[in-house]
Amino acid sequence: MKKAKDIINDINLTRIVMALAALLSLIAICLVVTRHTPSQKHAQQEHSSVVSVASGDTLSGLLLAQGLTHNDVNEIASVLKKEAGIAGLRAERDKLEFVRPNGNAPVSKIVVVPSPWRQVNLTCDESGSWKCETVDVERDTRAVWRSGEILDGDSFYLAGQRAGIPAGILIDVYDLLAFEMDFERDVRAGQKFWVLYEENFSDGNKIDNGNVLAVSFQALRGNVQMYRFKKSDGTIGYYDENGNGAIKSLKRTPINNAKITSNFSKKRKHPVLGFTRAHKGVDFRAPTGTPIPAAGAGRVIARSYNRGHGNFVKIRHNGSFETLYAHMSRFAKGVNVGTNVRQGQIIGYAGSTGYSTGPHLHYEIIKDGVHVNPMTVKLPAISNLGKADKKKFLEYREVLDDGIKKLERHPSLYIQL
Repeated sequence: MKKAKDIINDINLTRIVMALAALLSLIAICLVVTRHTPSQKHAQQEHSSVVSVASGDTLSGLLLAQGLTHNDVNEIASVLKKEAGIAGLRAERDKLEFVRPNGNAPVSKIVVVPSPWRQVNLTCDESGSWKCETVDVERDTRAVWRSGEILDGDSFYLAGQRAGIPAGILIDVYDLLAFEMDFERDVRAGQKFWVLYEENFSDGNKIDNGNVLAVSFQALRGNVQMYRFKKSDGTIGYYDENGNGAIKSLKRTPINNAKITSNFSKKRKHPVLGFTRAHKGVDFRAPTGTPIPAAGAGRVIARSYNRGHGNFVKIRHNGSFETLYAHMSRFAKGVNVGTNVRQGQIIGYAGSTGYSTGPHLHYEIIKDGVHVNPMTVKLPAISNLGKADKKKFLEYREVLDDGIKKLERHPSLYIQL
């Protein structure tokens, strides 16, 4: 049996242990509270304001209005230009978000959103220097399929609109198909076509359209089909179903959807001179001032005037091909003899100078020094696929074709690649 003294000592020991346990619990609670309170306080006090750029606004004016110094303004402008490629703000489009640790503190972070897919974060470090970080916004890209048919009196553009294809995508399709067909002569009622193109979403909302992934058109010369493909070297091009380059070095029709008023002919009665002679090109009706793009990349070898052609430009594309554009109302600024031009670059504007009965573009293709019919001449592809890339392309095309077949049955759905 324990003595009374021992029992008292045991009771006192128990009390001491319980007291220590309670004290430790209290300390733990205090530590937890102390640990969480500052971040909660910080979250509650952080202040953010968004400013939409209006007409007349400047970067310096908006920054100064937020209490930033002139030194801050100069440094921020320099960082934005050098590291983010932003030299100015766009009214009614850009927004700036200013973040402060609390409502009374100086701005510590600025967020600029120059596009739906890019965000630029500017932060001020402890030394007062501004740092720039560019963040790419992840896209939810969906491939959608639309098909249509040419009806009596239709143009491809009208049929495409009826099929629900956006205007920008139709323009891209025009540019692709213009290498292989003439939209004035090759479009007939009953022809069918389809387009597979990208739609870009963010947070479930459609932001914009992407690339044309594939296109098919039942042209008079046979079905024209193209697929977009990225090669192993990173370059992107369009190829036919066999992997051959679908983009030719020259376009048959420089001006999209322009009506042909006179075809290539070895014998044609000249409408101004009145006698019969060869018509060495194709005439496209175009109102005065219509921009004329270069049919292919090359170097300007003539920019002049003569009685027959009026204002004309001649471009050499390679060792075999040259093109000529006549009856211009004026030349494009910066286009001179020796100028290198890219495909699609504006070189002049339609008119009626020289021997002409009305505003139009006279377009010629010269191959190895001989005039050829732009509508029928075989045009070289810019590039074909190598053996390894062609194997990958055919595998990719098989996957894409399988997806297209499913979309043909369920056109309201989409696929993700």
